[in-house]
Amino acid sequence: MTASGPKADLHRYLQSARDALLWKLEGLSEYDIRRPLTPTGTNLLGMVKHVASVELGYLGDTFGRPSGEPQPWLEDGAEPNADMWATADESREQMVGLYRRAWAHADATIDALTLDTIGRVPWWPSDKNEVTLHHAVVRVIADTHRHAGHADVLRELMDGAVGMNKGKDDMPPVDSAWWENYRSRLERAAREADRGA
Repeated sequence: MTASGPKADLHRYLQSARDALLWKLEGLSEYDIRRPLTPTGTNLLGMVKHVASVELGYLGDTFGRPSGEPQPWLEDGAEPNADMWATADESREQMVGLYRRAWAHADATIDALTLDTIGRVPWWPSDKNEVTLHHAVVRVIADTHRHAGHADVLRELMDGAVGMNKGKDDMPPVDSAWWENYRSRLERAAREADRGA
């Protein structure tokens, strides 16, 4: 039996997103976890770096609980989007380790404070920067699940791996021929709709 209650529910959804995002790195080369797969450079390891920073900020600094983790990619004068990719010197182990430490720090904040605790988001305008812990946790859950969805698409494009967890892809039990036919039907429907527009 799992724990229940608002904090436990929030934590369960946050942890499921964390696990899904990290699973997308499994079995891939250093190149594949870093390579940009969209015109804006979206990549798997960069998303891990980003969500680690999001957790440390919203569920640490916002509530006066700085982690002490160095994040030079967020400092004044850092290159735009520096939190969305890992340099060649930033290893997978470092970024995953940072993310796991961010989890522990965020979880300690969630455990220590009530959901109605007020924090101040340092990078928001001072007249609009107050949030409750509940709001901050929901924001982090939404951001992490969003990026886990991005990661799901990137991973499928790379090697066909899909789903939220290893061994639980939530896909119909059909073969590759079925998927090819299905995709062709969708393509035909799209073209027909376009012609009719």
